[in-house]
Amino acid sequence: MLEGLKIKENLYLQCVAFVENRFQTIQDTITEIQESLTSETKSSAGDKHETGRAMLQLEREKAGNQLAEIQKIREHLSKIVLSTNSSGFVGLGNIVFTNKTNYFIGISAGKLEVDEVEFYAISPNTPVGQLLMRKTIGECVSFNKQSFIIENIV
Repeated sequence: MLEGLKIKENLYLQCVAFVENRFQTIQDTITEIQESLTSETKSSAGDKHETGRAMLQLEREKAGNQLAEIQKIREHLSKIVLSTNSSGFVGLGNIVFTNKTNYFIGISAGKLEVDEVEFYAISPNTPVGQLLMRKTIGECVSFNKQSFIIENIV
């Protein structure tokens, strides 16, 4: 079971790095927008100047919304417990090994790899995540005209 915990910890850390990378990218975008807004001078042609400022304001608002979303994802990530699965049911923070694909139930971070084994980090709110939640070892899950069997839950 120690091996499973090691894999889980590795996947969790990759998810944290994914979120922090997105956070930094958004922060950089906001900084660039702020610099652009402050460097815009009134000597620009009137309407063109106002249109440019309005576009920058929209971009800043969009980046602010993305920042709020990242904060929600961080909170979701902080709820993950890195211990063994004692309930026997798929839940937040579990690794689900199936006969086709392996999943880490946490946040949507795409394909991750640990020791050359592929995992898909998915949120419990995704369609596949919703199908997997509360399932047990041996259950069959069908998604997108494909079926797979849960082989192990860590």
